[in-house]
Amino acid sequence: MTEQTVTITLPKRGAALAVLQRYGVYIAIIVLLLYNLFFTPNFFQIENFRTQFVQVVPVLIVALGMALVIGTEGIDLSVGGVMALAAAVIPLYIGYGLVPVVIIAIVVGSLVGFINGSLVAFVGVQPIVATLSLMVAGRGIALLIANEQLKSVTDPNLLAIGRDSLVGVPFSVIIAVVLVLLIAVLVNRTTFGKQLIAIGGSRRAAELSGLPVKRILLFVYVLCAVLAAMAGIIGTARLGASVPSTLGNLIELSAITAVVVGGTPLTGGQVKVAGTVAGALLLQFISATLNQHNVPDAFSQITQAVIILFAVYIQRGKTSAR
Repeated sequence: MTEQTVTITLPKRGAALAVLQRYGVYIAIIVLLLYNLFFTPNFFQIENFRTQFVQVVPVLIVALGMALVIGTEGIDLSVGGVMALAAAVIPLYIGYGLVPVVIIAIVVGSLVGFINGSLVAFVGVQPIVATLSLMVAGRGIALLIANEQLKSVTDPNLLAIGRDSLVGVPFSVIIAVVLVLLIAVLVNRTTFGKQLIAIGGSRRAAELSGLPVKRILLFVYVLCAVLAAMAGIIGTARLGASVPSTLGNLIELSAITAVVVGGTPLTGGQVKVAGTVAGALLLQFISATLNQHNVPDAFSQITQAVIILFAVYIQRGKTSAR
């Protein structure tokens, strides 16, 4: 008669970590919404959500571009400066009409992206160094263009982008949704998206495979800057003024937080578009919750820092497995 050994397999801690890595941002949103349902008066009013969605648009749009850059194992700290530059040129050319001024603002932003991409792809400068220099220079140039002054913008067509609605949905939110869908298709349904992810996974392997690595990196930084310029246009339209001294200030922190919390690792090789959207919404809901409970803004920034550290810690297992 032989003895049989019965083995009982208990759930590993790694399983819980995997759930947090994949669904943590969505779980956090649900928990936060439940908290506000019971403890924050009027949070679930339609007008409040409308306000939250309008306020999150610039961060979300910038975060989409940041997700692409991070997907290549890069970073772009110049997005706030690009927003300021886009805002600074608007008063100069608004007399030519909405379409020309939007094109000019986007072209100005794309030039910054072209410089960033060229430094990273062709010169070999580290992304954080290349974009840090444009972060400082971009806002400085914007202040020179504006003579360090706030300038009102009264063109009704431009103001409509930031203030008007279509069937109750703000135009800025519609623009953000369209951009989210376009970036999702670009990442998940195109050869470019697959190549971008391959470069982030291993740039050396991508080069050996014959991928146009430098060209792709250049385009990624240009696209990130174009999205930042669009965020600057929308921010200016919402404010009704060009304020390059403050517009986009520290938005790179919020964008990076949204991307990382949404599941895109800083080590590249992945781009989570839906997660980036959820990350931006989570930050906005946290900020709104703290504001409605009269918590100082300084704590909101501290909260973002804690979220970044926690998200990076959670991603360690995912990175090690690659």
